[in-house]
Amino acid sequence: MNAKKHTPLSLHGLRLLFPPLATLGILFLTEWIARGSLTGETFTQYIFPHAEAYLLAWAMLFLSWLAVDWLTRFAPLATLLAAVLGCAPAAVNFYTLQLRGEPFLPWDLMQVSEAAGVAAAAGIHIQTSMVVSIVIIVLLVAVSFFLYRGRQKLNWKPRVAGFLASAAATCGLLFGVFLQPAVTQAIGIVPDAWMQDRYYRYYGVITSFLTNLTNLEISKPEGYSEEAVNEILDDTEAAQKYSTAPLYPGSYGATTSADETAKKPTIIYVMDESYWDVSELEQYGFQFDTDVSANLHALQQTSASGRAYSPSFGGGTCDVEFEALTGYSASFLPNGSKPYQQHVTKPMFSLPNYLKLTQGYQTAAVHCFWAKYWSRDTAYPNLGFDTFLSLEQMTHVNKVRRHYWTSGLVTDDSMADQIIQQYEKMKTSSDAPVFLHAVTMQNHTNYNKDNYPDDVRVKVTEHPAGLKASTIGALEDFATGIRDADAMLGKLTQYFSQVDEPVILVFWGDHYNPIDSNYDVFTSSGYASDSSADPRLHQTTLLMWSNYTDKPVDLGTIAAYDISPVMMNLYGLEQPLYFQLLNRQLQVADRANTRGTVMNLDGTTTQTPSSLQESWSQKHWLLQYDLMFGKGYALSRMGMESLNSTQTGE
Repeated sequence: MNAKKHTPLSLHGLRLLFPPLATLGILFLTEWIARGSLTGETFTQYIFPHAEAYLLAWAMLFLSWLAVDWLTRFAPLATLLAAVLGCAPAAVNFYTLQLRGEPFLPWDLMQVSEAAGVAAAAGIHIQTSMVVSIVIIVLLVAVSFFLYRGRQKLNWKPRVAGFLASAAATCGLLFGVFLQPAVTQAIGIVPDAWMQDRYYRYYGVITSFLTNLTNLEISKPEGYSEEAVNEILDDTEAAQKYSTAPLYPGSYGATTSADETAKKPTIIYVMDESYWDVSELEQYGFQFDTDVSANLHALQQTSASGRAYSPSFGGGTCDVEFEALTGYSASFLPNGSKPYQQHVTKPMFSLPNYLKLTQGYQTAAVHCFWAKYWSRDTAYPNLGFDTFLSLEQMTHVNKVRRHYWTSGLVTDDSMADQIIQQYEKMKTSSDAPVFLHAVTMQNHTNYNKDNYPDDVRVKVTEHPAGLKASTIGALEDFATGIRDADAMLGKLTQYFSQVDEPVILVFWGDHYNPIDSNYDVFTSSGYASDSSADPRLHQTTLLMWSNYTDKPVDLGTIAAYDISPVMMNLYGLEQPLYFQLLNRQLQVADRANTRGTVMNLDGTTTQTPSSLQESWSQKHWLLQYDLMFGKGYALSRMGMESLNSTQTGE
């Protein structure tokens, strides 16, 4: 008799233990899939120091399991759904990290199917961690089937009560903890404005994803009104009448009378993937077997050159592109949000729209990756691009770097050809002036020496001691891409120097990346620190060249959102009032105010802006809010009234 009682008690105990233990196992599988590996270092450096984040994630999985089980009284389904809840986002996270260097964010839900197609095209395959996880999940489902078989049936009342209780607890956890920044910060989950990849490494996929849901809200700036907008624009307009020193005294625009400057030149933008002048490392103990930036260095003698302060590191290309095309600062938007996916959802002020609506330009964008990636296919028309040539329409392009991307990435040389062909097509079809914006892909992370054969790859001939062979190989891969980008720059400037019309070419890099698995290239040489927030790792190379002036100009460092205002200022082009405001800010307040770091006029940086800098930042945000989210009061002041019909409420 005792034996008969003992067995049910043991079974009951196993049934009580299974849900918490199974969901804990699923949590570990989730992190294994998301990271690609789960080592002792993962636990000691990330999981254990941030245990509260993983306990919250486990509680979410456990409560979800209970809710489904109470509702269905079918434990295998509860186990399966808990596994899908954890492991499916983890798999997506792994792929997005491989594709773009950033993790799976809530707003990516708008294009999951497109991302899956991109992953397949990029040659990203199922990983060992995923295969093993599937096997373990199948085993857990089978165990739950046999463990709960023959369980006492319940009528609907206790089932509904159990479901409501567990569902209420789940909602309480979601809305009372995950979506309450004050609560999550109080328990040690600190927002990371710089690098979502690091945020996910620290706090795990589930907690990071759910806490990012709070980043969807846009708060109206204090004092926003039509009167406030007009006051700022009136001051900006009045300032143009004052006799003040030019922003760049030696520039073409400052030294040429307004009636003699080139009107409506062709404007070419090229944002080169991960580009910065890697030959700078030769001042820090590295040597390469070739001059990787020969064209850049020659062009700097007859062009405007400096650095663009990027809002991104290791990913977030669209943030930089968004800033350069609009003058809007991504720093005013919620941390981790992606403007193209969330905010550029209707026609709005931008350089392409301004040129098209007020200057009669024809506009086109060229990008050698899939049109839907970063939602460019929907964002570009809203920014004013008439045409978008993406990878789907490209033919006869060369591809390289197949170690990670089995289908290869389009070379910068082929991109130069695509840019030239698109320009010629536009000139043939219309007499209207041309604005053409291009984004490359050849030098996208990740880096490995096997991406190029030995007889093609740039070689590192000297380097600081202590660097791993894989790091040197990764640097050679990266430097090869920089050499090829430099060749593209030479090819484009050679072509456009010969066309019979004025042309401006703006060429810059979107962001720095870690080279290999960490910051060793930067730290071993003293080039920069091991922090992605280091200002040194946010200043990419910037060049503004034209075929009708050879005046060298030192741009210094400017924010990425100042690229278009400065370009128009340098060449004496008619600027919208919004750009005039940004150029004034650049002249009197700061060189950049990005992601919590302010670059002062003298090039030093601080995290504590002065009252003057804060005042200018507030003006910037108020106008940006008006143009992106508000009533669009400023549009009529800039000759863009036609966009007003697309602006909705405050």
